[in-house]
This record gives sequence, structure tokens and C-alpha cells, in this order.
Amino acid sequence: MEQPLLGGAPARRCCSSGTLKAWLPILSWLPRYNLKWLQMDVLAGVTVGLTTVPQALAYAEVAGLPVQYGLYSAFMGGFIYTVLGTSKDVTLGPTAIMSLLCYSVVGGEPCRAVLLTLLCGLIQATMALLRLGFLLDFISYPVIKGFTCAAAVTIGFGQVKNILGIHGVPQQFFLEVYYTFYRIPEARVGDVVLGLLCLAVLIMLTFMKMSLTSEDAPACQRVARNIVWGVATMRNALVVTAASLVAFSWEAYGHHVFTITGQTAKGLPPFRPPPTSDITPNGTVVSFREIVEGFGGGLAVIPFMGLLESIAIAKAFASQNDYRINANQELLAIGVTNIMGSFVSAYPVTGSFGRTAVNSQTGVCSQAGGIITSVIVLLSLAFLMPAFFYIPKASLAAVIICAVAPMVDFRVVVKMWRIHKLDLLPFFVTFLMSFWQVQYGIMGGVAMSGVLLLYNMARPRIKVSERGVLVMELDSSLSFPATEYLSHRLHTQALQVSPPRSVVLDCHHVSHIDYTVISELRDLLRQFKLREVNLIFSRVQPSVLKVLQAADLEGFRHSDSVEAALQMEAASVGIA
Repeated sequence: MEQPLLGGAPARRCCSSGTLKAWLPILSWLPRYNLKWLQMDVLAGVTVGLTTVPQALAYAEVAGLPVQYGLYSAFMGGFIYTVLGTSKDVTLGPTAIMSLLCYSVVGGEPCRAVLLTLLCGLIQATMALLRLGFLLDFISYPVIKGFTCAAAVTIGFGQVKNILGIHGVPQQFFLEVYYTFYRIPEARVGDVVLGLLCLAVLIMLTFMKMSLTSEDAPACQRVARNIVWGVATMRNALVVTAASLVAFSWEAYGHHVFTITGQTAKGLPPFRPPPTSDITPNGTVVSFREIVEGFGGGLAVIPFMGLLESIAIAKAFASQNDYRINANQELLAIGVTNIMGSFVSAYPVTGSFGRTAVNSQTGVCSQAGGIITSVIVLLSLAFLMPAFFYIPKASLAAVIICAVAPMVDFRVVVKMWRIHKLDLLPFFVTFLMSFWQVQYGIMGGVAMSGVLLLYNMARPRIKVSERGVLVMELDSSLSFPATEYLSHRLHTQALQVSPPRSVVLDCHHVSHIDYTVISELRDLLRQFKLREVNLIFSRVQPSVLKVLQAADLEGFRHSDSVEAALQMEAASVGIA
């Protein structure tokens, strides 16, 4: 009988139904798709699409790019995520934070922004294939909150100049603050009035939506509530449309009252590979290597922040709606989205919290809702680009300010002060450094979190009690940074007193020990023996005991409990 090939089993496993569903989540939910899901997905997709278009235009301004690049970045995610995503709620596209990060790295250069998208996508997809999602765990919550608060302040204040209609303001935050106030006398009345009016309407509609309740009510009240909810949800599109009509009316009569967006590229973007070189205004060709070197640390920060933002959103809504996501599959989805997006001139994208919330609240049933959103963006690119000429920049600024305002949450400072004060250090380091350069803020916050983590490793808590002899209880594992501290405490509290004291070292919480600690314990045991005092190890876990016994430490003694160790010490004193 012919034997099966040895490679057959792995090949079958790679092509099995479970493996395909893991890599292509659409295969899990598509067979269950029905007409009701289609109705809800279309409703959610249209609602999110009408929110996406004005936000994408506004976020392109934050990235320093022509407004059409916001729309170029807003449609690929819906198609890719439908196939590869594991959350029914998440929507991928341009966001305020990613736009700010993109500007800080490429300075508003479209060619470099598109190349950055490709490189970010490759990094993210590679991380997914290598299952490196755990690296995101090294960015702590205080760092995230410090960054988002600083980013919101930076983005929000950066739009004040558009509300005022003033020009020539530098982009660096501190200079931007100075010159915004310096140029207030140059403010244009039309932009100020329109901008403040847009802000007032957006804030009013936001509070109206927040005040809606889900209590049972008569049918007429439910209809009215749904109308108010729909208007409030689409507030960005309605405000921008109304402002554009006002601007068009004034322009038609030859009155240039408002600062408008101006000429934009028409039609869909060409599908082509991203550029690998750039040309400066003076005609100098910049090579691929020089561009990548110019990205600097941003090439690490942007992929990480994109993944972090998207996965955090996916986990939040998965928990809220009682389903699970696959973090590494989410990495793959966003990585492929950025790779494919670079072929249609997109800048880096990630999950949007605001649009995801709208998607969820509208009752989306599957990832297919993203296809409807993407189609609306494509229709806008194909047919509405000439109308975007009349969009006032003050109205886009109002949309951005209202979008980022909820991100400024300083209540977290009070909570950290009450719960764990040391967490304020990475928060404030991140917050303050982000006003210099956002990527430096994240790096500084991660570095500070690392310092605190290493400090806790190097200074484990040691609870000391007196029970005839010193009982010293360690509250964590022992690794090489803690050796000097442990040795110092044992010397000062046991060997350098007169007369020297015996010690019971309670190791109940120690689950790991390394070679450096073993070497230090060998020296300590020798010194205790020279002073004719005892060092007894108590409640050592089996894995640690195995390591200690393998080290063959001279004079090593251990017991199963602290009481047994005390009895051993009493017996040794009696014998003496």
C-alpha cells in the first residue's frame, strides 16, 4: 500500500477550513448573511459615509495635504477590512492623530506621505505575520493618554488660524501660539462669524444627541427622536454643506468674504505604485534612501500608534457588543489597508473612534457596512470634487475642533494621582514633549515608563518582620537589576548589626531567578557562614528550588514554611 507523503499533513492543515477562516474572517460571517443584515449595513454605511467625507477633507488639512488626499485615504479601508477584519464595528480611515503624526514626519509633502503609507503598511503586515502584536503592550496607558491630550490641544489650536482666517502662521506649536495671537488684528470678519456659527451648531447638535434617551415612548416621540439622532449624527456633513452654500452665494456675487478650500483635483486617484523618490522645488532629486532617513523615528512611531489606536478601538467595541477580535488579524487588516492605500495616494490610516461609534450606534451587523461607506467616498471623488472648491476652511476647522475636543480628558490626571502617583511621570513627559515633536513625546513617555518598570525590578519590595530572627519577604521575582539592592539590605539589616542576625528569606512570590542572582547568593551565603549566622530560604517555588539546587550553593538551606525555618534556626542555636 502506498504511504502518504510526509508533507501532506502540514499542507492540509494550511489549507483547512479553520485556517482559511482565521486568515479570511469574511468566510465566517458571509454564509450567515441575510436581508436584515443588508438593510442595517446599508443604513450604517450611508450614515458613516456622510460623516467620513467632511472629516476626511478636514483631516487632510491637519496633515498639511490637499483636501482630496483625505478622501483618497478614506475608501480603501472599507474594502480591505470587510475581507480581513474581525470587528463588525471598526471603520478604517484618516484620523486626527494620524494626520498630525503624518504632518510631523513628512511636512505636508504628498509624495513622501504616500511612500510613508507603503512603509507603514509593510511594517504592520510584517508584525502581524510574525505575531509581534505583544510589542504594543510596552506602550502604557499614561503614555497613550498624555499623547492624545497633547495631540488634541495641538490639533485644536492649530485650527484657530482657520477660524480667524489669518495666514502666515508657522506650524511649530509654540511659534503657532505666538503668531496666532500676534496676527489677530488681521482676522477676517467673515471667517470668524462663520467659524463661530459652525462651532455653535456642532456643539448644539452634539449635546442634543447626548441628551437622547432610549426609554419607551409613544410612536410619534420615537420618530422625532430618530430624526434628531439622524441630524445630529450627520451634523458634520450638514454643517459643511450649509457653509459651502453660503460661501458659494457670496462668491457668485463677487464678494470674497470667506477663505475657501479652492481648486482640488478632480476624479478618482490613479492606481499606481507609490513614488520612491521626490523632487524638491529647486529641482533636486531626493533618493529613496534619503527620504527614509528623513522619516527618522516617525517610521517606528506611526505604525505603532496606528496599530495601537485601531486595536484599542476594536477591543473596546468588541467588549461592548459581546464578541471577540483577533489582534494579530487586526494588524494584518490595517497593514494591508495601508499597503493598498499607497497605490491610490493615501496617507497612513487607522481605526477612527468617532466613526466606529456612529457605525455601532446605527446598528451595523457585519463588516460589509464599510463597503457602502467606501462607495460613498468614491462617488464624492467622482462627482462632487468641483463643489469642494467652495468649502470654507473655517467650517472644516470647526469640524476638527469638535472632533478632537473630547480627547482632552484631564480627569485622568486626578485618577492617576489618587490611584498611582508615579504614573503621572510618563503622562506629563509624553504630554509636554509632544508639543515639541509628537514622536518625541511618545518615545519620551515609553522611555519613562521603561525606567519606572526597571526601577521596580531593581528595587523589589521587601517586607521585614521580627520573629526572633529577621524574616524578609520578597514580593516579586529576582533578576539581575535587584541583586545589589538585595545584597545591601541583607548586609545592613543582618550582617552589619551587632551582633549579626540570622535571616529567613521568604521566597513565596519569587517565580524567576537568574544567574547573576545565583552568583550574589553564593557570595552572601559565604559571608553569612563566616559570621556564623544562618540564611534560610523559605517557601521556595519548585521551579526556583530546582535552579538553586542545580547551582550547588554551599550552605544552602530551605524549608517549606516560615515556621519550619524558624524551628530550623532554633534547633541550630540549641545545638550551638
